Amino acid sequence: MNIFNYANDYLLCEGDVQELMRLASSVRDSRWGNQITYSRKVFVPLTNMCRDTCGYCTFVKHPNSPEARIMDPDQVLSVVQEGQKNGCKEVLFSLGEKPELRYLKARKALEHLGYNSIIHYVRDMCELVLNETTLLPHVNAGTMTEKDLLLIKPVAASMGMMLETSSKRLTQKGMAHFACPDKVPIQRLRTLERAGLNKVPFTTGLLIGIGETRKERIEALHDINNMYLKYGHIQEVIIQNFKAKPNIAMADHPEPTLEDMLWTIAIARLILDPNISVQAPPNLSERHIQYLRAGINDWGGISPLTIDFINPERDWPEIAVLAKSTSNAGFQLKERLTVYPSYQDSLGSFLSPDIHHRVAKLSRPNGLALDQRIA
Repeated sequence: MNIFNYANDYLLCEGDVQELMRLASSVRDSRWGNQITYSRKVFVPLTNMCRDTCGYCTFVKHPNSPEARIMDPDQVLSVVQEGQKNGCKEVLFSLGEKPELRYLKARKALEHLGYNSIIHYVRDMCELVLNETTLLPHVNAGTMTEKDLLLIKPVAASMGMMLETSSKRLTQKGMAHFACPDKVPIQRLRTLERAGLNKVPFTTGLLIGIGETRKERIEALHDINNMYLKYGHIQEVIIQNFKAKPNIAMADHPEPTLEDMLWTIAIARLILDPNISVQAPPNLSERHIQYLRAGINDWGGISPLTIDFINPERDWPEIAVLAKSTSNAGFQLKERLTVYPSYQDSLGSFLSPDIHHRVAKLSRPNGLALDQRIA
């Protein structure tokens, strides 16, 4: 059966969600078995200033806000060292996109730290982590030039950027990405391609429920898959649901339903190459265990220490509780590293020599985390 045609046939007639889920689970089982993974991480929100003003975002703060900040190196190291004590293997650096290009206060804050760009600062914070801890940096810096990617690659095990959507329609006035230069789809697709050209193990994904259509989701998934087929660098795709919050432009915008989330996960599993991991965050739905029936094989990064700074009102599940509920559903929860096993042997290609050496020390022969923490 040609899954590509099958998925589009189901789109046209709205499909049978249960049948799509059954097929998607079969694809997942064939490639990933009954193993569901997660990454034990510490979340470092390096700066919450950003030149974009997405309609759904509460993470970003205007430089005039008393909450606006750039973490200094001592703050970064303090959080990361606590993460190491709690068994974390991944440092997720999350940051607003290029605030210094729009705001004088952001430029001044960076200059105070001795930098003229946030990319150069995150690069040095990755190096600090490598010098002072055993953790592996993962960098979410948004759209990046080839120069940016080559600057970060030697000091990061992996990088990521949510495509969110490839619909230019969402940049129109009144839509989620209006007046957001870094959310223009062509810019994000160029970043995905540059990451592929430079062999960066990469995470991307969709943000569903922000005004896109189901057809646009399918188009975005094909865009992602085509990048993978060309370059082989996309290790995981996140299917993340929009959550309404007070004090955002989309505060009254309806959230996607559980059925919509299940449909999208199943379609993603059917469209994407089976070697691409499909992930959905467990803290954004009380019924996340049903995601297993739709074909996911990974829960993503979960922190025993830091909150989800993107959705601070949504607590991470306790890892022991998630392990039990995953087991009750017929699967085994296993801890992985930020770089997936299939990318770990690529010395001189996907991983720099230093990162390769560190990954080898933290991993089992099968590529999963040597020190398995399910608590």
